[in-house]
Amino acid sequence: MIRKPSFAGEFYPDDKDILRRQVKELLKNAKKHQIPGKIHALIVPHAGYLYSGIVAASGFRLLKNEKKIIILGPCHQFYFNKFFASGYDYWETPLGRIKVIKNNLPTLKNAHEFEHSIEVQLPFLQVVLKNFEILPISINDSGYKDLIDGIVDMVDDETVFIASSDLSHYHLLENAVKIDSVANKSIPNLDIEKTKRIEACGKEAILAVIELAKRFGWKGKLLDYRTSGEITGENKVVGYGCYVFYGD
Repeated sequence: MIRKPSFAGEFYPDDKDILRRQVKELLKNAKKHQIPGKIHALIVPHAGYLYSGIVAASGFRLLKNEKKIIILGPCHQFYFNKFFASGYDYWETPLGRIKVIKNNLPTLKNAHEFEHSIEVQLPFLQVVLKNFEILPISINDSGYKDLIDGIVDMVDDETVFIASSDLSHYHLLENAVKIDSVANKSIPNLDIEKTKRIEACGKEAILAVIELAKRFGWKGKLLDYRTSGEITGENKVVGYGCYVFYGD
């Protein structure tokens, strides 16, 4: 079964040539970092490319030869306190189809079918990687510890974990920056308890990645932070952060 794109033409272009050019331009203009170790995980935002694409690109541009990408994203459509794989064999974007890694995780198509948090990451992966597979997992409240138990055996040198999350939503700019400063400090420091108090729609996905980092001795780093106000000029903004976790 194929999960067709639901947000092409809305969060990102639906024309494959325009989409590829836009992603390449974002990757070219994103903040550049030298990371002293192997990339094991990223946290990236998931708004429309106009708003958060440049932030996400600062993380995706670090990927090179990874073969397996496990993507954790929240479900904005309805609440559940578990985690679910998609149940699809392939996910499709205007750039083509991506094979899903075989797995024995519980599945719920409704948690993925009309959800953007994972879909918007795929064109970036299709531009920077070749011959890779994905495992999309939707996770909401109270699920990250059980999820870790289900995926910890997948950690290897060919796998990268991606947590999809925006930060604070619709606060005045000064307040948003203050609120998100907690995330920008606690996430790279692998501080689980303080991260539990941040404002982020994908908090459980973030916590899962931090827990993996703690278990395997990875280090964290903030790559970029911006707000939607830089594009919209509005006083109430959404915060976007990108983080990397790396090690031996």
